[in-house]
Amino acid sequence: MNEGTRLNKYLASCAVGSRRKCDELIKAGHVEVNGSPCINMGTRIVPGDHVRVDGKRVAPRDPVIVAFHKPRGYVCTREDELGRDTIYALLPETLRALHHVGRLDRDSEGLLILTNDGDLSQQLMHPSKSVEKEYLVTSNQAFENAHLDQFLEGVYTPEGKLKAKAIERLSPRRIKIVLDHGAKRQIRVMFETLGYQVTKLMRVRVGGLWLGDLEPGRHAILNRLEIGMLMGTAEPKEKPRPRTKRPD
Repeated sequence: MNEGTRLNKYLASCAVGSRRKCDELIKAGHVEVNGSPCINMGTRIVPGDHVRVDGKRVAPRDPVIVAFHKPRGYVCTREDELGRDTIYALLPETLRALHHVGRLDRDSEGLLILTNDGDLSQQLMHPSKSVEKEYLVTSNQAFENAHLDQFLEGVYTPEGKLKAKAIERLSPRRIKIVLDHGAKRQIRVMFETLGYQVTKLMRVRVGGLWLGDLEPGRHAILNRLEIGMLMGTAEPKEKPRPRTKRPD
């Protein structure tokens, strides 16, 4: 039986990134184990080993998983070359090392997950997991019923065939849409292809975790039950919300 923790998993537990990103760092020679460069993907780390990434010592961290209500007008990056406001400016210093799981574009808002757990990020993002994400979308004009059906059947776009898992009309110009595989700006691209313009887009659910009444710009550290709902290992309640809010 193999002892120790595989190097990419160890690095992910140190909040270096997802296992895939850690594999890339290992291959590129950014990792040292006990003072020597290590490019062996099968290396296992045991207690007492010293691991460095780009010369900086790393060690496992306790997982932190945060629900954040991203406001409109902010970008999902730590530093923006265009000088735009970033989500990290809204977080306390203690949470600014967290990685965002996926993105919401500048003009979108709603539930965004941030964590230092690379494995959890991979589980939420990997296409094979089919984690649902639910959105409320408002258009500049009323939807045709045939187009609603086409969202389910698939829309041929310059990025390929894109489709929704579920869709429901809430009003002539407002719909609820569920995705379980997300391409970049998928909803906006689908709408534009069919001749509509998105005027408001809000993500209200990831997995079984709902945004609820978490206010824009606020965050909540998830408890064990909420993490289970996020990952689909706990039965979701009716639109539960993160309960532990940080004060201003």
